[in-house]
Amino acid sequence: MALQAMHDEPAPSLRERFLAWRDRTLADARFQRFAAAFWLTRPIARRHTRDLFDVCAGFVYSQILFACVRLRLLEILSDGPQTIRALSRRLPLPVESIELLLRAAASLRLAEARGADRYGLGPLGAAMLGNPGISAMVEHHAMLYADLADPVALLRGDKRSTALGDYWRYARVRNPDALSSEEVAGYSALMSASQAFIANEVLDAYPLDRHRCLLDVGGGEGAFLRAAAARAPNLGLMLFDLPPVARRAQAQFGAAGLSSRATAVGGSFLADELPRGADVISLVRVLHDHHDDAVRTILAAAYRALPPGGVLLIAEPLAGTPGAEPAGDGYFGFYLLAMGSGRPRTAAEMTTLLREAGFGGIRLLSTHTPLLTRVITAVVNR
Repeated sequence: MALQAMHDEPAPSLRERFLAWRDRTLADARFQRFAAAFWLTRPIARRHTRDLFDVCAGFVYSQILFACVRLRLLEILSDGPQTIRALSRRLPLPVESIELLLRAAASLRLAEARGADRYGLGPLGAAMLGNPGISAMVEHHAMLYADLADPVALLRGDKRSTALGDYWRYARVRNPDALSSEEVAGYSALMSASQAFIANEVLDAYPLDRHRCLLDVGGGEGAFLRAAAARAPNLGLMLFDLPPVARRAQAQFGAAGLSSRATAVGGSFLADELPRGADVISLVRVLHDHHDDAVRTILAAAYRALPPGGVLLIAEPLAGTPGAEPAGDGYFGFYLLAMGSGRPRTAAEMTTLLREAGFGGIRLLSTHTPLLTRVITAVVNR
């Protein structure tokens, strides 16, 4: 049988033979020394060395960022360049540790040396201050780091509970609509931060002023709807989420002066029918949190709730995005594994699920920053 199986194996293609030769060559220590010394291959060898080192040191880099966020170092530097001694009066660290952190932060372009003893914001640090959702996610990552302390155990499924699974309670409990307001408060606020972070990307890719009413499913506290309201003044707004989350959203609508335009409805999109009346439904960073069977349930519910010609708008990071593969397949793959629900999907996989639900006219729209989110639209054809 084993001999038969060997004969059944297809002969390696020309590409496979080339890749096998490439791998043997790159793994050869003598070739590595030659490539590092030869002027024509030296830049490539140095880049590969840097890339490999960054993969090995990535956790250390993330902890440097975490320290900057926890100590609010970037906010302090936003007041203007400061000396290490001046910073010692504002940070609960020895002077030597402050200097070490500043030099590390400067190496990651979070901070920037402005003289022998002065530091200001770096380009990445300044960009972070313009996106508060990033700092919220960095703080949140403490749970992810704990869950990844033994990644092999996580992959084997040995961990019966994880910090992320306990945090995102709705993903694991049998009756998520029974959660209390206190139990959803933390993750609802984080969802709002992440949705606000990408709202303009989505709305630039697909303007909503052509529609009459938008239903945002799994919309948290309404961050995406508030952004849509500012872009489309005549757009009706509805939100559907778990009852305690919907109550928080309604309060946010009132605080934003949107009570007359926005309604929040409580329920479970895995068990209840979605509200009718919208001609566009949005799913912003919702589907990748769920396994395929749950996604099929959500898409079928959206299809039933939309009128003929109605549009479904999906916004989330996608696996296989050119230039952003580590984000989709690496970061989100392991984040969702630790969470215990969902998986990153490619555009092709999303298209298949949409077609199964009955949608047509499926389009992948361009966004300014594909690493953060992609946008897919689909139309009800019935």
